[in-house]
Amino acid sequence: MSPVEVKKAVCTVCDIACQLEVHVQDGEVLKVAPPSNPVVADNFCFKGITAPKLYALPERLKTPLRRVGERGSGEWEEVTWDEAMSDIAARLKRVVDEHGPEAFAVSTSNWNTSVEMGMGRRFMNLLGSPNWISGVAMCMGNTAAVNKLTLGWFPWPDLLNTELVVLGGHNPRKHSWTPIYNLVRQAQAKGGKLIVLDPRVSGQAEKADIHLQLRAGTDAAMYLGWLRVIVDEQLYDEDFVRDWTVGFDALRERLAEYPLERVAEITGVEIAKIQTAARMYAGARSACMPWSPTTDQQVSSTSAIRCQSILKAICGHLDVPGGELMYGFNAEYLTESKLELHEALSPEQRGKQLGYDEYPAFTHRTGELLAPHTERVYGHAYANLVMGSYMANPSSLFKAMADGDPYPVKAFFTLGNNTLMSYANQPRIREGLMNQDLIVAHELFMTPTAELADYVLPGDTWLERPNIHDSFGWRSWLISSEQAVQPPENCRSVFAFWVDLAERMGLGEQMPWKTLEAMLDHRMQPMGMSYQEFIDTYDMRIAKHQYRSYRRTGFGTPSGKIELSSSVLEEIGFDPLPYYREPHRDPAFPYNVFIGVREDPYFQTGQRQLPSARKMSPLPKIFVHPDDATDEGLVAGDWVNVSSGHGSVSGVVELRPDMLRGHLRVPHGWWFPELIGKLDGAGADQHNDGMLIDDTADHLDREQGVPQFKGFAGALHRLDGPPPHIADVLHQKDATPVLFT
Repeated sequence: MSPVEVKKAVCTVCDIACQLEVHVQDGEVLKVAPPSNPVVADNFCFKGITAPKLYALPERLKTPLRRVGERGSGEWEEVTWDEAMSDIAARLKRVVDEHGPEAFAVSTSNWNTSVEMGMGRRFMNLLGSPNWISGVAMCMGNTAAVNKLTLGWFPWPDLLNTELVVLGGHNPRKHSWTPIYNLVRQAQAKGGKLIVLDPRVSGQAEKADIHLQLRAGTDAAMYLGWLRVIVDEQLYDEDFVRDWTVGFDALRERLAEYPLERVAEITGVEIAKIQTAARMYAGARSACMPWSPTTDQQVSSTSAIRCQSILKAICGHLDVPGGELMYGFNAEYLTESKLELHEALSPEQRGKQLGYDEYPAFTHRTGELLAPHTERVYGHAYANLVMGSYMANPSSLFKAMADGDPYPVKAFFTLGNNTLMSYANQPRIREGLMNQDLIVAHELFMTPTAELADYVLPGDTWLERPNIHDSFGWRSWLISSEQAVQPPENCRSVFAFWVDLAERMGLGEQMPWKTLEAMLDHRMQPMGMSYQEFIDTYDMRIAKHQYRSYRRTGFGTPSGKIELSSSVLEEIGFDPLPYYREPHRDPAFPYNVFIGVREDPYFQTGQRQLPSARKMSPLPKIFVHPDDATDEGLVAGDWVNVSSGHGSVSGVVELRPDMLRGHLRVPHGWWFPELIGKLDGAGADQHNDGMLIDDTADHLDREQGVPQFKGFAGALHRLDGPPPHIADVLHQKDATPVLFT
């Protein structure tokens, strides 16, 4: 036997990108282990540990499949890559010729199978389609785009050096966002303080110095309350506000609408606690407010995110040690923002982007207004941070796919993204998918979305490809990742897919890189190294950062300053100041429902095929406070239906005293792979949260078009037992549901 080799790798099962060691012998992965880096080594995520077992399952897709029956029938034939790509290119050309390039849309992510080095956006921009979407439209990417309205960039929290951490609904754990969990614990071990905003008594809330147990969906009101305290008591950095902000007087007038009595009534948190938290944040020598999905997913999302940006700025925590760092583009590495060629998309095609007029915050409409100012400060006009800018609006896209309004979308590619289950209003997504002339899915396993495709193409994994991870262009860190093993013979990367399709569509000259390593060599040119030289030299390289760089360059906003009142929002007809908007309420739906809280063994809709993961979390659980359960006549283990007026899902009651009374938690991403081919959607239509979420105008954030995932009206009803399909995946042992393995 050959000696054991240890390879550097970046796990892209989820979006936190932990650096790991992969132990390999004779072309097989023996184990995955943490490196010596203490950010990762203190704890190590279950998903990374089990990834080799997941990718070795016999259910993994290993050859291209072409649909031969009705869409969704599960009837397939195996084809070669050349056969598949030739037909895909020919059919895409027909759609473009008949309807225009805007009739082609893509939904993807930047983890799992979908490391593409910007080639997807590059292809679409060259072809002329503006209709690219991703789950980042409601998960960090939109936060990045909205931060640019106020700050001109999306800052990175310097948790290594901070005195105070504020977690807004985010609950990093040992098996979820592990590095952030470790960094928060390290900050506390050095004497740092922790403030948590969360309706639950989460793991982080238990360890917090202050826990603000606010009503779900009221984050914008809470932050407006903080601002009211800080402005009224003059706790802000007066010199910075005078020299580096615009709109302070207008902000002060807006805050007059939010006396603490009103904020306390909205949030359910007593005034004294709001004051204490605000004073602690403003008084800290350094403070971090890491990204949270909670603020991304509310009808006041834009305002909540802008409040966070304003707090960071006026309290003196921006671009200082232990605060929020404004990295800018990494000068040592060619960023995807530059590779994507957004300048190649004509103004006419940008204007056709779905959501451009109605919900412009992260579309090309806002991007074009910021472009000259981004270029002035950062040297390039297009900063697509965390993939969150220049996107179409997902709800607008699915409406066009289903109804042809305002124009038909007839070709759809879903790459490393279980689209059916990844956005709001799942029934309309299905309707839109069923109305397509061409669907291509690039995946590791058959999913409810892939079931509806014309072609399903087998992808590679993070263990099977070279990479240098750059934190999605967000910060100036480069992390080495080697190819540990070869992918199965017919499994190819998304990068290879786009390069192949470009050649067949007459765009090959603009996408000349034939391998991922060749592209990585190209991206390393600013450093004067090849990919392999970088791997041999560095585990991680962090570019030197100059604090308070805005003193030299200004900020990447139209005013060159922090825009407390946004000139961009005002120019496009929206409120330039943050506000709180109460979600739609209906007395027939008395509970406050929030979705999310991923189970430890899963990320989004993934890992459901792995027996060990399913043993840990076999069924979708509805979290209910014990007193609410008593009122409803429920006990732990009862099957219940949660409805919203838009749709319903079912799950098993778990009694949770850490819940706030009157609140229900519904998990995200539930389906059963063993029901593929047996039940439409493989259980997604019965259990996934997308069935509950309305995406009509009353239920959307006005600027982004983001739905209310956190704190919408719902009802709870007991069921007589589990839905019939559960019998296909469970058997009884000692009256406790246990999965077959």
